[in-house]
Amino acid sequence: MKTLSSSSLWQRPATRLGAWAVGLLAAFVVLFLINSFVFMPLSSLDAWWQHALLPFYGIFMILCGLSSGVVGLVALIRKHERSWLVWLTILPGAFVIFLLLGEFLVPH
Repeated sequence: MKTLSSSSLWQRPATRLGAWAVGLLAAFVVLFLINSFVFMPLSSLDAWWQHALLPFYGIFMILCGLSSGVVGLVALIRKHERSWLVWLTILPGAFVIFLLLGEFLVPH
């Protein structure tokens, strides 16, 4: 049985699934920041490209966050990954799940 040492928490991901989870986390963070600082201030403008681009952009951002959490959980449970970056990938997955539950369960 593999023991958990303090030095193993500070290492990069050792498995391919762990690296994928961290990459998806990075993509989610970049997309979230672009959404917050570029698209949200432009929401007052009624441009045609916003109606064509933003739904697909939002769905892709949500899928990146959700898949980051799922792949991170699989890497932690099945592959015994112990990098702190892989543990961090659970946060966007939980964030997206709470966002989707709130959208579907609470009427506007």
